[in-house]
Amino acid sequence: MNPNQAPRTRIRLRYSKAGRIRFTSHRDVARIWERSLRRTGLPVAQTEGFSPRAKLHFGLALATGYESEDEYLDVDFKCADVAVPDVLDALVSVLPDGIAATGGSVLLPGAMSLQQAVTICDWDIELIDVTADDLAEWVDRVRGAATIVITRERKGQQITDDLAPQIRALEVGESTSRGVRLLATLGTQPRAARPSELLTVFEPQYRPVLIQRTRQWIEQDGARLEPLMVGAAPAQHTPVGVQ
Repeated sequence: MNPNQAPRTRIRLRYSKAGRIRFTSHRDVARIWERSLRRTGLPVAQTEGFSPRAKLHFGLALATGYESEDEYLDVDFKCADVAVPDVLDALVSVLPDGIAATGGSVLLPGAMSLQQAVTICDWDIELIDVTADDLAEWVDRVRGAATIVITRERKGQQITDDLAPQIRALEVGESTSRGVRLLATLGTQPRAARPSELLTVFEPQYRPVLIQRTRQWIEQDGARLEPLMVGAAPAQHTPVGVQ
């Protein structure tokens, strides 16, 4: 059997994206990962055909301009003896400034994809031109709304959605030198609620100076689990860097 058709190891990596590289698109970040993994010399599995590509499986796309402490991708390797610490060590010298691999775990065969598994995300949104008291009034209004109807464009058509069920938590955070932080937990299923959509709810509409995804979660049996833990192989492959 062609080894590319049955990769022996899939490793889930967690990484951060911060600083100027936040203005790099999701597609360009994928290219960065392909180049960086190639430079490590690790036995990354490849697709077949005239233009083989590294077998990488990304999670929820991060909007251009956003930072994140908690991004994920799954990487297929050709052999079974690839160790997470070796992969993390190899990536240190090849990833560009602003992207850092911070953890990883070996996945069991058949583990659910990141796109399917992640159901909620935590966000830290720094706003300008607002006081904490005014923001608190807005937060109370949003949390008290039974429905919040928004219009989205999907496949060239305008559709309406109710954002209210997707706002899992919302609170005012600390004041900063530039404004006030808004802390939000937003659902991702069946369609991800975007921080940009949240900020247009009611009046006034707030302006962010920085939006950061701080955590992604998989919900199972009433618990919130880190993606490195869900579907991870047994103790000999204990996830590295779990917080």
